Amino acid sequence: MNSEDSTLYRDITDFAHDTPMWVQHGAGTWTEAGLLVFAWLFATAWWRARRDSPHAFATAALAPLATAVAYGCSEVLKSAVTEERPCRAVADAAVSLAACPPHGDWSFPSNHATIAGASAVALALVRRTLLWLTAPLALLMAFSRVFVGVHYPHDVVAGLALGTLVALAAVRLGAGPMTRLAGALRTSSAPAVRWVMGPGPAPVPSYETAARR
Repeated sequence: MNSEDSTLYRDITDFAHDTPMWVQHGAGTWTEAGLLVFAWLFATAWWRARRDSPHAFATAALAPLATAVAYGCSEVLKSAVTEERPCRAVADAAVSLAACPPHGDWSFPSNHATIAGASAVALALVRRTLLWLTAPLALLMAFSRVFVGVHYPHDVVAGLALGTLVALAAVRLGAGPMTRLAGALRTSSAPAVRWVMGPGPAPVPSYETAARR
């Protein structure tokens, strides 16, 4: 392991132990609860996209799917690299604030950072202005994984990069087929399907209709 990365890990975990208890508890809560925040943002994006165009709905539907694909890629990479967690491997490091995962739950890359990076980018593709919210949340989640002592800094940097690349690729590649599928399913005869897909945008009254009114 790179000695500079181990030194940075020790510096961050030492700093974590010097912070007030409420900061430590907040980081420990956010490092897991942040996933729920992204899930809520996905649900909100889907709900709003039900009354938008098929393309907009397709992008909102692809966002959580792209994040799931990124998570899968992270798991595959973990199994290939098999890097031990720093809370066991770094000598003279402060005790991790979070429970150190068991041996075999590898460190590189960070699944949480991968999910956060993919979520932030995928949601920004749904609505660009969301990036001002999702990017800080993703960075905070990534940092929290080092702060609580369960990841090296390079684990979270790699996770953010992996999540970003996979989300961009998955949404771009899937946008066309998903848009066509969304358009077709909005005419389904099944009420449950129509509810999930939404009614789409309200029709714009034609000149003739407006004149009759």
